[in-house]
Amino acid sequence: MSKTVGDFIISRLHAWGVRRMFGYPGDGINGVFGALNRADGQIEFIQARHEEMAAFMASAYAKFSGELGVCIATSGPGATHLVTGLYDARLDHQPVLAIVGQQARAAIGGHYQQEVDLASLFKDVAGDFVHQAATPAQVRHLVDRAVRIALANRTVTALILPNDLQEMPYEEPPPVHGTVHSGIGYRAPKVVPHHDDLQAAADILNAGKRVAILVGAGALQATDEVIAVADRLGAGAAKALLGKAALPDELPWVTGSIGLLGTEPSWDLMRDCDTLLMVGSGFPYSEFLPKEGGAKGVQIDLKPGMLSLRYPMDVNLVGDAAETLKALLPLLDQKGDKWRKYIEKSVADWWRLLEKRAHAKADPVNPQLVAWELSPRLPGNAILTSDSGSCANWYARDIRIQRGMMASLSGGLASMGAAVPYAIAAKFAHPDRPVIGLVGDGAMQMNNMAELITVAKYWKNWTDNRFVVCVFNNGDLNQVTWEQRVMEGDPKFEASQRIPDVPYHRFAELVGLKGLFVDKPEDLGAAWDEALAADRPVVLEVKTDPEVPPLPPHFTFKQIKNMTASLAKGDPNEAGVIRGTVRQVLSAVLPNGKD
Repeated sequence: MSKTVGDFIISRLHAWGVRRMFGYPGDGINGVFGALNRADGQIEFIQARHEEMAAFMASAYAKFSGELGVCIATSGPGATHLVTGLYDARLDHQPVLAIVGQQARAAIGGHYQQEVDLASLFKDVAGDFVHQAATPAQVRHLVDRAVRIALANRTVTALILPNDLQEMPYEEPPPVHGTVHSGIGYRAPKVVPHHDDLQAAADILNAGKRVAILVGAGALQATDEVIAVADRLGAGAAKALLGKAALPDELPWVTGSIGLLGTEPSWDLMRDCDTLLMVGSGFPYSEFLPKEGGAKGVQIDLKPGMLSLRYPMDVNLVGDAAETLKALLPLLDQKGDKWRKYIEKSVADWWRLLEKRAHAKADPVNPQLVAWELSPRLPGNAILTSDSGSCANWYARDIRIQRGMMASLSGGLASMGAAVPYAIAAKFAHPDRPVIGLVGDGAMQMNNMAELITVAKYWKNWTDNRFVVCVFNNGDLNQVTWEQRVMEGDPKFEASQRIPDVPYHRFAELVGLKGLFVDKPEDLGAAWDEALAADRPVVLEVKTDPEVPPLPPHFTFKQIKNMTASLAKGDPNEAGVIRGTVRQVLSAVLPNGKD
């Protein structure tokens, strides 16, 4: 049998190093799936339950493996379903290739069934490279450019394949005018700033008496270098959510997360510093950074477009985080520890406060306690994922990351429904490591319950069976409920916020997984132990209190005013709101968080 265009695409992707793709089949992409079947396992296909989940998996696979993520879908709705997950990859700067089918070339423009202008659809999310193939000889350079651009620019690219083209015999481009003859291969360069720019940055950092560091996802492979620079400068370091695993929380000068989901020590660090060093972070909320003009600034980022975007920096360094910090270190002066000691006291006090908050009474289980009890039980090589919503607060604040762990979530897009597909992708990237996903009940109902079926399909292929999805079941779209109260001054809107109570642990059992249910705080520790020791994936469902507020690290007058206004308008659970908020605010002074 002669090689088809579909066969060539699979063999070319394999030559590029692709060994896995995530997706869902359909007649618009059958030619490529037939080639996948004929390739005899050269590229493993992972069947998600929905194309959006497949795109999330591709994004997360790129994050956790460091390789190209690939997702594949049919024409029409299959392709449109990919878009949300692809935006997750684009906004978090992950290399992902989307391969989608299209109607036959002769039908395009004829208002044909499932005909969508896919080039226009993907124009933004895959703006660096999106093209529709027209002839067999064109496919070679389209695949090569799509892969190379995705890897080099750390972005999303898309390849659109009419279904009739996929089945045609493949032809190499002839050696004539008007053809393109491409090749494979890409290795990321080592990018280091000019010495003069490094010296200018060092001069600013050396002059500072109170240096603060903010790390993001760009610093994940620069842990040792960040620690060395921080120790030289006597600095404290805060972490953007995507940089949570960049620094271990055992370091006493690591202040934890920053922002609305952040910590008081991170707020204090940014408020009191006179110099800011930002490394590989696109943290979006400028109100949590030093006041403009209040601190000198140095930023390191591989993408020039991210420089001086959140804070007007004095020196901008384009470069790899690790390589740039290595080059910067010899130029830095050793500082004393007065500022560092102030930070360390703030951090120690904060961890004691978090412990009291986690153990404050709740009805029935304090959601902070779920993360607090997990933290000391985490295996040293664990991979964590979190969904968006209130569970991300507890992931950000109460989980103590150890060196060697990995952790991520939908950062720039902050999409609901990413935690379980992220966890699945993490397991395929590292089948020998334990994976734990923290998910709200809203996200489970939206799309994550179905992906438990994907877990049930594949878990026996994983060398380590430890895979736990923890569901915070509070019957409420909780983060938005608190945003309505605190940001808008409106009471909880029952019609939009209350969601059905679903027995998630029983659904897990129906599909062959293990289910655990906890509605008493004293049972949490043992439940985590049982989940992490199980012989199969586990859904741990915890009945949590929706009236435990995700307190910001700093209250503004407007937030206090809005909260008061929402209660004055008659919140449906006014007594619970007041009780939960008072317990959290007073947990620093109440022994053991008791009334």
